[in-house]
Amino acid sequence: MKVLLVNGSPHQHGCTHTALEAVAAELMTCGIESEIFWCGNKPIMGCVGCGHCAQSMRCWNGQDTVNAFLEKAEQADGFVFGTPIHFAGPSGFIKPFMDRAFCSKAGLYTNKPAATVVSCRRGGATAGFDDLNKYYGISNMPTVPSNYWNQVHGNTAEEVLQDEEGMQTMRRLAQNMAWLLKCIEAGREAGVPLPVAEKKVKTNFIR
Repeated sequence: MKVLLVNGSPHQHGCTHTALEAVAAELMTCGIESEIFWCGNKPIMGCVGCGHCAQSMRCWNGQDTVNAFLEKAEQADGFVFGTPIHFAGPSGFIKPFMDRAFCSKAGLYTNKPAATVVSCRRGGATAGFDDLNKYYGISNMPTVPSNYWNQVHGNTAEEVLQDEEGMQTMRRLAQNMAWLLKCIEAGREAGVPLPVAEKKVKTNFIR
């Protein structure tokens, strides 16, 4: 089993990476493999809603890191998406990245657990946390909790390591992710079927 950890910060080894490293270390302790995937710090274009990706499961724009992520997403069993908090919301890298990574590609994520991790200097964490969690709720993904909202505080990676409560929250998140993945695997081995998906019904409220 493998969890893909996505670093949506323009700084590859900053505060968000430090939080994800804590999750990865605890996942390893729990016997779960993980990989940290960096979105990069080059511009990421937003989704244009063309719909071409519904068949290919890839975006027509191959100039950034989205398609490289999608290739890994197919083999991943769970996900953690991390972002710094900019103006009480996710970074300008992770939002367009996730818009394109999720648009018309629900089959890559269905029934795979996911979680959000946010890092901030002081405030705005829960707004960004709520924003990213909405991607999982529309994609049939169980959302993994911890013993507090998944946030760390600090202005540098070194300060994040001093956030003892934040580090504990990351460890607990990893433990819960590992537990849920093992429960899903045990259910599969016991012959418990996944829910049968109905054909999607879309209702527009214009008459």
